[in-house]
Amino acid sequence: MTTDQGEPHLLEEVRGDILLLTLNRPEARNAISPEMACRLSDAYSRYAEDDELRVLVVTGAGRKSFCSGGDLALTMPLLTGARAPEDEWDRRVRDDPAVMDRSALRHTAIDKPIVAAINGVCVAGGLETMLATDIRIAADTARFGLPEAKRGLIPFAGSLARLPRQIPHALAMEMLLTGDMIEADRALALGLVNMVVPQAEVLARALCVAETIAENGPLAIRQIKRTVRLATGLALEQGFALEDEAKRIVMASKDAREGPRAFMEKRPACFEGR
Repeated sequence: MTTDQGEPHLLEEVRGDILLLTLNRPEARNAISPEMACRLSDAYSRYAEDDELRVLVVTGAGRKSFCSGGDLALTMPLLTGARAPEDEWDRRVRDDPAVMDRSALRHTAIDKPIVAAINGVCVAGGLETMLATDIRIAADTARFGLPEAKRGLIPFAGSLARLPRQIPHALAMEMLLTGDMIEADRALALGLVNMVVPQAEVLARALCVAETIAENGPLAIRQIKRTVRLATGLALEQGFALEDEAKRIVMASKDAREGPRAFMEKRPACFEGR
């Protein structure tokens, strides 16, 4: 199954040390098909393992939608058993439950940065994907919501665990229980996104942020993200222990010597990630 233009449901482009993933079903509001889920799962795994890639940017094709969640005609019936597998993508989703988890970055530890370029409507599984990212640039036309309860479903790709950790409890429960949409300015006020920009500037701004991160020490960036991920929810002393371990690793690295030296010599640092 491909788009009407014969393109894959996920586009991958390497720009130097940045990987750009584009959800590519604009005619279906970039809904997550079995093919897209499989391709996302594989792309995330490659990104995690490729030391040459330092930052991931994920966005949606077209101007209307970032992602409208799981495809209600293809993916959801397959998951409930209402539709039998029809091709290799369907069979893989049915036979390997970990595919859907990895495609939503659940039970998947990626200690490298992920930036979301929210180019339009971001709902259901699309919002759940966004919640797994680190930095979020949203279009002023973007809208956000978790409407699953309106359809007798629940968000099961991370929102029940992640959303109440990222915004206040009462506000998270309002979004989850009502299923109502919010506009980009409210998402910004809630802290769900980092900035709101004109729709035409979203990807460029996200790539600019990614380039800034990619210039930093890759070992330091990995240890920052790993430590924050593991320390979240722990007692302070446990968090300090993780921080001490990250300090030990980074301070023993060549990068930790190169960075200050480059600063004193007034030149760009040449980091090796070790």
